[in-house]
Amino acid sequence: MTLSDTQPDHDYIVVSVKGDRRFLSRIASVGLTPGCKITVLQNLKRRPVLVYTRNTQLALDRDDCAAIQVEVA
Repeated sequence: MTLSDTQPDHDYIVVSVKGDRRFLSRIASVGLTPGCKITVLQNLKRRPVLVYTRNTQLALDRDDCAAIQVEVA
């Protein structure tokens, strides 16, 4: 499933990240790499997805979330 399809208050593991070199670099620089555990804090329609990972809260654009594959932790 993609990060945009997740449910709030659940833990997930990043399986893969797809995109161009610039996108992959940006996502890796904030710590979202394969194997990373994340907790979805908020996932409302038409709003950024709010996640918690590596002691940091991140707001991710829904289009970016569609390129991040996750599985339930």
